[in-house]
Amino acid sequence: MTTKAIVVLVTWPGEADVQAFARALLEARVAACVSALPQMDSFYRWDGRVERGRERQLLIKTQAVRLEALRLMVNDLHPYDTPEFLVVPVIGGDERYLDWIEGAVELDTSPTADS
Repeated sequence: MTTKAIVVLVTWPGEADVQAFARALLEARVAACVSALPQMDSFYRWDGRVERGRERQLLIKTQAVRLEALRLMVNDLHPYDTPEFLVVPVIGGDERYLDWIEGAVELDTSPTADS
């Protein structure tokens, strides 16, 4: 069973404020949940050199329809010039949880009293 849910992997600098970043994504409804794992050592090649940095891995749960909006926000708010942004499709899961993800990122399109 394939779902509309996706998980996006983003690394975040270990010393940077992850709470403000996560809250911004949630308030914009581009993410249903942002899980920040504890700090880890990352080893990578950058500008021709092998580097080491302290980072946190973020697991961002969202819907495929919100992916582009999420990508734009990550690029706008992230302190790295080239942040990690890897999309992992969700091919199954508990229907209640998948429904929750959908509802958490769903934009309110109902007419308002001002319309």
